[in-house]
Amino acid sequence: MYEISFIAIIVLFLIVWRQHRRLSHVERELTTLRGIVPAGGKSIETAISTPAEALSGDETAAVKVSQDAGATDDETAFFDGPWNVAAKVKEETAGEAMPEPASRQASPVAKPDIETALGTRWAVWVGGVALALGGLFLVRYSIEAGIFGPGVRLTLAALLGFASIAAGEFVRRTGFKVPVQGAAGAYVPAILTAAGAFVLFGTVYAAHGIYGFIGPASAFLLLGLLGIATIAAALVHGQALAGVGLLGSLATPFLVASQSPSPWTLFGYLAIVLAATAFIARIRDWSFLVIAAFTGTGLWTLLYMADAFEISAPVVAFIDVASLAVLAFIWLGGRGEEQGVSIPLLWSSLASAVLVAISVLILIVDPDIAAGHAIWGALVVAAMVAAALYRRPALPLLYGAGAATVLAYAWMSPLSTISLDFSGSYPEIVGIQTLAAQSSLPFLDFILGLGFLAAGLWAARRLVVKAWGDAASWAGWAAVVPFSILLSDWLTFGNIDHDFFYAVLALILLSALMVGGEWIARAEEPPLAGGPAASFSLGGAGVTGLVMLHMAFGSGLTTVLLGAAAIVPAVATRWRAYPVLGWLSAGAAVAVLGRVAFDPAIVGAAFLSKTPVFNWLLLGYGVPALAFGFSAWQLARTTNGRPRLVMEAAAALFGLLAIAMLVRHAMHGGVIDSGAPTLAEQAIYTLIALGAGAILVALDMRSPSSVLRYGSLIAGVLSVLAIVFQHFIALNPLYTDEATGSIPVFNLLLLAYLLPAIAAGGLALYARGKRPGWYSTMLGAVSALLVFAYATLSVRRLFRGQHLGYWAGFGQWETYSYSALWLVMGVVILALGVRLGSQILRIASAALIAIAVLKVFVFDMSALEGVLRALSFIGLGAVLIGIGLFYQRLLTRAAQEKQAVEVGS
Repeated sequence: MYEISFIAIIVLFLIVWRQHRRLSHVERELTTLRGIVPAGGKSIETAISTPAEALSGDETAAVKVSQDAGATDDETAFFDGPWNVAAKVKEETAGEAMPEPASRQASPVAKPDIETALGTRWAVWVGGVALALGGLFLVRYSIEAGIFGPGVRLTLAALLGFASIAAGEFVRRTGFKVPVQGAAGAYVPAILTAAGAFVLFGTVYAAHGIYGFIGPASAFLLLGLLGIATIAAALVHGQALAGVGLLGSLATPFLVASQSPSPWTLFGYLAIVLAATAFIARIRDWSFLVIAAFTGTGLWTLLYMADAFEISAPVVAFIDVASLAVLAFIWLGGRGEEQGVSIPLLWSSLASAVLVAISVLILIVDPDIAAGHAIWGALVVAAMVAAALYRRPALPLLYGAGAATVLAYAWMSPLSTISLDFSGSYPEIVGIQTLAAQSSLPFLDFILGLGFLAAGLWAARRLVVKAWGDAASWAGWAAVVPFSILLSDWLTFGNIDHDFFYAVLALILLSALMVGGEWIARAEEPPLAGGPAASFSLGGAGVTGLVMLHMAFGSGLTTVLLGAAAIVPAVATRWRAYPVLGWLSAGAAVAVLGRVAFDPAIVGAAFLSKTPVFNWLLLGYGVPALAFGFSAWQLARTTNGRPRLVMEAAAALFGLLAIAMLVRHAMHGGVIDSGAPTLAEQAIYTLIALGAGAILVALDMRSPSSVLRYGSLIAGVLSVLAIVFQHFIALNPLYTDEATGSIPVFNLLLLAYLLPAIAAGGLALYARGKRPGWYSTMLGAVSALLVFAYATLSVRRLFRGQHLGYWAGFGQWETYSYSALWLVMGVVILALGVRLGSQILRIASAALIAIAVLKVFVFDMSALEGVLRALSFIGLGAVLIGIGLFYQRLLTRAAQEKQAVEVGS
C-alpha cells in the first residue's frame, strides 16, 4: 500500500513538472506577441510573420521586455491550448491586454448590474455546487432506498463525474467566450470540471471505505491519480477550480460516511489531497489555497481526536509529519534564502504550526491515550523543529513546537494541583498532588530538552547576522523549553525543599546557556555586541541560576544567595558590555522581593529566632541590600543605564526594610506578625524614613541619579503622611491612652514627637537649595507641629502622669499652662525665625500665637476663674505688646541700615 502511494507521488512530481514547463513555454510566446502589437500597431498576422531584425528599435525592446517578463498570471491564456496561438493572441489583443484607444479610455466602463451578476456568475457557481452535491446525494439515496446494488451505484456515480469533466472540456475546446463584463469570474469549464472531480473523489472513497471493493493500495493509487488530474485541470482553469476541488476533497468523508471507518485510509487520503493541493499552489504561488489545505487537514485531525473512541497515536503522528513534509518539501521547496521571508509564507506556516501543535499537545497530555504514546508526540515535535531548521519561512513551527512542549510539561507537573492556605497572615503551601508523567520514559525529557537546546543555539548563531529576529526566536526557545522540562520534572519527581540532583542538572543547563550566549555573541557583527539572541540565552541562564538556588538550598540561604547573585552579572560588565547583564541583576532583585513578600520572616515565622538584631532578618534583608548597593555602584562605572537605577532603588528599599523588620522584631519579642504597630514602633519607622530621605539626598549630591532624587522626595512625603495620620491621629496617646513611660524626659513623647521633629527640621534645612521649595516648607511645617505636640503632650503628662487620655478632663492650672506655653513657644520660634532669617518659622510663630489668642478669648474666658483668668489675659497682653515693640525695633533698625547704605553709596 505505501509503496504504491510513494510511486503515485513520484508520478505526480513528473507529470506536474512536465506540464509546468510546457505551460511556461506557451506563456512566454504569448507575452512576446502581446509586446509586439502595442509597439507598432500592426496586425497579428503581420507581427507573427515579421522577422525580429525587421522590427523597429522600440518593437525589439518590447519583445525583449516581454521575454524577460516570463510567465504571467493570466490563467485564461491556456483556454485554447498551444495549438491555437494566433487566435488566442487575437482575442487577447482585443481584450484587456490591448491598450484602449484614447476615445475609448475617456468613457467610463459601466459596472455590471445585479441582474447580470445573478444571471451569469452566481447562477453558474451555484449550479456547479448543486450538480456535485446532487450526484453524491443520488448515490446516498440509492443506498438508503436499496434501488441498485453497490456496484451499479458506484458505476453511475463515476459516469456522472466523468460526464461533468467531459462537458467542461467540451465547452472549453469549443471556444467558450464571456463577452459580458463581470461574468468572467464564473468560468463554466472550471466549474463543471470541479463538480466532476468532487463526485469522483467521493466514488473512490466509497468504493474502499464503505463497500470494500478496492483495498487501501488501490484506493491510494486512484486518489493519487485524481489528485494529479485535479492539478492538471487547475493549472488550466485557475485557482477557483483548485479551491473547489479542495473543498470537495475535504467534504467527501462527511458526505459519504462509513460505519467502520479506517483512520489510516482517511488520513492517507487527506495526505494525498494535501500534497496535490500544495503542488498546484506552489506552481502558481497560491498562498490562500495552501493555507486552506493545511487548515482543513488540521481540523480533520482534531475532529478525529475528539470523536474517536480510541485514538491511534501513530495515525495522528503520520498525518502531522505528512503535513510538515508537504510544507517543507513542496510548498516551501526551492525558495532561496535571498528571497527573504514573505508574509504569505509565514501565514501558511502558522496555519500548519497551530493545528499540529494542538494535536501534539492532546497526544501527550490526554489521559485517555495509553501511556507511552507521548513518544509519538515527541517525534512530531522533533519533526517541527527540523522543518523550521530546514526552511526559514517555517519559523512558526518552532513556536508551535515550543509552546506545545511547555504546555504539555506544565500540565503534567503538579503546578496546577498546588493548594494554598490563606487563613493565616501569609499564604502557605498545604498540599501538592503529584502526577505521573504521561510518557513514563525519563530519557524522553532529556532528548527533547537537549534537542531544543542544541538546535536553538546552533540556529541562533547561524542566523544572528542575516536574521536577528529569527536568531532571537531560536535562542529564546533554546532556553525556555529545557528550563520548563527541568522545572516540571523537579516539581513532579524531586524534593521541593532541596534536591541536589536537579540542582546539578540546572547547573549544567546554566553553563550551557552561558556558553551558548557567548558563542552567539562572538558571531555577531560587530562581535560581542550582546544582541537579542545572546540576551535571550544569557537571560535563560540567569533564570535557571535563580531556580538552581531554590533547588539546592533551604529558604533562608536561598534568599541570601539570591541577593548575592545580583553581584555576578554586575561584575561581568567589566569584561562584557552586554545590556542584558544589568537587567539580570535587576531580575535577581525582583526575585528576592518576591521571596520576602511571600515569607517576610525569611525562614518562616515559626523558625525565626527571638534574638534581637542577630537573626535571619539581618541576613535576609541586609545581605541583599549590600549586594544591590554594590551592584549599583559597579553598574554606574560600566554600563550606567536604567538597571543601575533599579539596583539603587532596590538597595535603598531593602536597607529600609532591614531596619524596619529588625525594629519590629525587637519590639515584639521576636514576633513580626503580631498585629498593628505601636506608637513607639511607628516612631522608629518614621525616623528611618526621614533618615533615608537625608541619605538619598546626600548620595544624589555625590552621584546624581533620578532614582535617588525621586526616592528622597518619596521618602519625605511618606514620612509626613505617616506623621499626620499615625502620630497625630491614629496612635496619638490622647486617643489611645497608651502608657508614655515613667521616666520624666526619656519617654515615649521624646521618641514619637521630639526626635522626629528634630529629624524633619534637620532634613528641611539640609534640603534647602537641593530639593524643590515645597519639600523644605512641608518638612519645616511638620517639624513645628511635632514640637508643638511634644510640648503640649508633655504638659499633659506633667499633670496626668503616664496615661494621657482626653476623657480624664482638664484642670484649671493645666488649661492655663497651655496658654502660657503656646505664647512662650511663639516668642521663641519668632526669635529663631529672625535669627535664622526663616520666613517659615516666623509664619509658624504667628500661627501659634494666633491659636493662643483664640484659646484665651474663647476657652479660657469661660473655663478659667479668678486669678488664673486674669493672669491669662495679662500674660497674653504683655506678650502681644512685647511682640509689637520687637517688630517696631526690628523695622526701625532695618530702615536705619538701609539709609546708611544709601548715604555711603
